[in-house]
Amino acid sequence: MTIKDTAEEWEIRASEIPFVGNKTSVRTDDVVMPDGSVAHRDYQVHPGSVAILALDDQGRVLVLRQYRHPVRHKLWEIPAGLLDIPGENPLDAAQRELYEEAHIKAENWRVLTDVYPTPGGCDEAVRIFLARDLSEAEGDRFEVEDEEADMELARIPVQELVRGVLAGELHNNCLAVGVLSLVAAQHGDGLDTLRPAEAPWPARPFEV
Repeated sequence: MTIKDTAEEWEIRASEIPFVGNKTSVRTDDVVMPDGSVAHRDYQVHPGSVAILALDDQGRVLVLRQYRHPVRHKLWEIPAGLLDIPGENPLDAAQRELYEEAHIKAENWRVLTDVYPTPGGCDEAVRIFLARDLSEAEGDRFEVEDEEADMELARIPVQELVRGVLAGELHNNCLAVGVLSLVAAQHGDGLDTLRPAEAPWPARPFEV
């Protein structure tokens, strides 16, 4: 048996958008169930995101600590950001976010993994990139604001992050999925066998 997610869309009898926010909205669909009944499903409509696991030549991962109001925590995370432009190449977005949040550029990019972080309540899709051959970006640093103005940056060994994830001390989805995927790839076929940076992404199609 092949274990693989498959695209499928059940019949929608009615749909409305009761809330529209700055970046996301909420949609209510009346979805026909297999037994013919109709169920209401509320979910967040999201443009999609990219995240970057930036690995330096000493085996350390670039992480940042940022306040996240919905969960009332300061979380250690990997750089990430929204796909602000419909159809935007996710690699372009990832390179921009790495520059804006860490003032870092990378010469070697691969797709680490693609995930739906909360598919029961949000249609967000995230592509997590592996970035290597890091160096300081040129020019002025990007001016940050709001929560980002309080960010802390650090470079942490991979195994320390793995320990923190398994100990329940690190909770950010992209960090946890990213570092565990990295270790799995390192112990599997190797990082250079990961998908190319512009591999197709059906969840958020883009033009190369």
